[in-house]
Amino acid sequence: MTAPMIAKQRSLTFLQVAVALQTAALFFQATTAGLLLVTSHGEVVHGVGARVMYGASMLYVLAAVLAWRPGGAAPRPILYATGFLVLASVQVVLGIAHVRAVHVPLGVLMLVLSVLALRGTGRRGGRP
Repeated sequence: MTAPMIAKQRSLTFLQVAVALQTAALFFQATTAGLLLVTSHGEVVHGVGARVMYGASMLYVLAAVLAWRPGGAAPRPILYATGFLVLASVQVVLGIAHVRAVHVPLGVLMLVLSVLALRGTGRRGGRP
């Protein structure tokens, strides 16, 4: 394997890990949303999970840029990652404002989109 091929493979692996982390964080958020209904500490756990999910979305943007620039991958994942970061920002604002009627469906949409992105990074060489 040549050095550029190795760099591309590492960048794509980092992208896959970043999307997997984001997907896991979103699934965790869905789980802890249920804890909000039944436990007194559910809000704390969900709040910590929100910070992890937001950080994972930022990591996804970084991984997409690194896969594109030095890795030689297509720039399209940067758009997807940026879109997720925008959705995550909206989700945080809605959660803080307690707008559950939009916060919950948006969270479900984000989880579905993240699963699709994860599936895409594994099948098409890093292009969700």
